[in-house]
Amino acid sequence: MDWGTLVATVSGGVVAMSGTVLADRLRNRHDDERGLETRRRAVYIEFITAAGLCHTRLREIAQAPEAEADLEAATRAALSDAAIYEVRERLFIDASTSVAGAGQAMYEGLRALRSVVAAGAGKDSAAFHEVYHPYLRAVWAYRAAVRTELEGQPLSPGDFGWDQWDGRERCPVCRAEVAPAS
Repeated sequence: MDWGTLVATVSGGVVAMSGTVLADRLRNRHDDERGLETRRRAVYIEFITAAGLCHTRLREIAQAPEAEADLEAATRAALSDAAIYEVRERLFIDASTSVAGAGQAMYEGLRALRSVVAAGAGKDSAAFHEVYHPYLRAVWAYRAAVRTELEGQPLSPGDFGWDQWDGRERCPVCRAEVAPAS
């Protein structure tokens, strides 16, 4: 028996099997990463959509707070009906640290907005705008964090011709508050 042939055959088999296992492992890792990116993209969009639904409902309530029999219940329902709690939990599970942090800041801003609307603040009141504009800043910070993560391209207010993310310079209520009296 020629031991050289046997050793070469066994060595070739080990190299071939190792290559196959390595290639399979790399493919699985790539598939896992692609699956995570897909899940992240979906939950990022779900979160901003749920927050948008809640925000819209809170603004509707703030337009006519007197129309609601129970402001506290109506504003709490705005958050729960939009499913923000459930989506936020999925965000914490799948999001990167930077996006989860931006999402939490946005959520806290939404809760602050809910609190002032529940207290009876109207859409044109100073109390509403004190929390509304920081919430808008948090929304844009979230969008920028998501875009930076997924696309690698940051956003800035200047991209839209704005000075700040919070929208105060574009807000007719806030501009009227600082306008000089005649």
